[in-house]
Amino acid sequence: MFGPLTTLTLAGMGAEIIKVEALDGDNVRLAGSAVNDNMGHVFLHGNRGKQSVALHLKKPAAREALLRLLKDADVFLCNVRPAAMQRLGLGSEALQEANPRLIQVTACGYGSRGPLADRPAYDDLIQGAVGIPMLMQQHTGEAPRYVPLSIVDRVAGLHAVYAITAALYARERTGEGQFVEVPMYEAAAHFVLADHMAGATFEPPLGTAGYDRLLSTNRRPYRTADGHLCVLIYNDKHWRAFFTALGSPEVSSRTSAFPHNAIVREISTRSMVMSPASCCRAPQPNGSACSTRSTSRTRYPLRSRNCSTIRNWWQAG
Repeated sequence: MFGPLTTLTLAGMGAEIIKVEALDGDNVRLAGSAVNDNMGHVFLHGNRGKQSVALHLKKPAAREALLRLLKDADVFLCNVRPAAMQRLGLGSEALQEANPRLIQVTACGYGSRGPLADRPAYDDLIQGAVGIPMLMQQHTGEAPRYVPLSIVDRVAGLHAVYAITAALYARERTGEGQFVEVPMYEAAAHFVLADHMAGATFEPPLGTAGYDRLLSTNRRPYRTADGHLCVLIYNDKHWRAFFTALGSPEVSSRTSAFPHNAIVREISTRSMVMSPASCCRAPQPNGSACSTRSTSRTRYPLRSRNCSTIRNWWQAG
């Protein structure tokens, strides 16, 4: 879905997109729910707003048909590996000869200058390569698992969109096309490392990799009696408002002595704040608070009137 998600975004920006498929169609046509054959919901969501043509590119006539399409095209985005395109007679040189102003974009798994350049890639495999299942294990305490989204395809697709728009701008300045490579692995690794290099960012290291706030097991929606509640207390102002809402002004007045990073570390270390009471109801639309039933093991949500658990945790630090 890497290529289709890129061109879907460009179509939404006004580009005319012609999707080139094999004669038996894109295999994503079969994915998910469908009303009509070969028109599954995944394919529909990834390919709306596009035209389509089916070509058997091993046939000389089909190759020539594609080259004719490219003569007045602005961009050619391909998710077939460059070596395979070269075997079809559709390598970079052939495309440039057909249209010197053409911007050629390769949507690949790994960068061509790395040791894994020739490996095929899919979303799940790249999630594993950049450590996302391990992060999920650290966060949940359960077995490693993938994010239940085509997250790498989507991240890499957005990378390709801005790479294409930059190349188009460069062509306006120079009049020349260019070759652009957008690898899934490098695109995803950039996102993961930006969050989780943490102490390993520095030389010498200040600690291990992994961002405590994102990996905390308490970073989750909190269960209430009638559903779940999403709460984020992120900066010092939020913490002061939170403890005030809990009816604990003495703790609220002390928060200025605890910088945000220190608070995050305490929460991650102690794993003991804001786990709602099972009897608590989510806040109502009019902002009214719920009532709670206190036990020694109960943690309370925002707007709870009983803050003894959080106060005890705070004072213990």
